[in-house]
Order: sequence, then structure tokens, then C-alpha cells
Amino acid sequence: MSVQLEIISPEKLLLRKDVQMAVIPGAEGDIAAMPGHAPIMMMLRGGLVSLYEGGQIVEQYFISGGFADMTAERCTVLADEVKMLSEISVENARSRLVGLESSFANVAAEDISTQDTIARRIQAVRAEIEAAELLHPTRH
Repeated sequence: MSVQLEIISPEKLLLRKDVQMAVIPGAEGDIAAMPGHAPIMMMLRGGLVSLYEGGQIVEQYFISGGFADMTAERCTVLADEVKMLSEISVENARSRLVGLESSFANVAAEDISTQDTIARRIQAVRAEIEAAELLHPTRH
């Protein structure tokens, strides 16, 4: 049994593949898309989408956030941004993080919407750094 996983960025359909399971970074925690899953729509946080076959991770993609729509047969990930792991640069991500943290510190306390947007971007960049360091410990 399998579930059809689609990963879609604003630019294109990146992946359409049948997998035994896909673990995606939900806003409230990781969730597994598997055959027979109850229908659910959720927000995603920055993190890794891991595709499983035979109990092993066979592919991984980094997403910066977005939404997922799961049914018993399909999981569609509508990602804000998708990166292949080989495309992640720890140095670039750290530089972006410094800029975002500075922006967050300078936002007016009553500007909740801007604070929320920047906070989500900070979380995504931190997840990107963590993924790169985990997968490429010597690549800094």
C-alpha cells in the first residue's frame, strides 16, 4: 500500500511519487502521511519532508513552510519554498537569520502581523540551519 505524495512550490510541481509513508513538518509537530490516514488540512513549519520505503528514508526535501492536504490516498504539500538538501548553505542561512532577528527586534510591539511573519521566517531559517548541520556536519 502507498500514498501519493505531491510537493508543489509556487513555481512548479516538484514531485509526484507513490511512497509508503511521508513525514512532514506540521506546525504543531511532525505528522506521517500514510495510506488510510483521516482527511486533514494543516499549516506546515520549516523542516524536512522525509519519504520512506521499507522503513528507511529514501529522499528528503527542505520546505520553509506552507500547507498540507492529506487524505487516505494522497498528501499534497503546498510549500512556500522547497530546497534540495544540496542547495542549503549554512553560511547563507546564518546570515539571513541575523538579518531577520534584527528586523524582529525593530518591529513595533503593536505590529503583531509583521512580528508573526518574521517569527515564521526565523523558525524556517533555524530549521534550515539545523537540517544542513544534521545532514552535512562538516559543511559550514
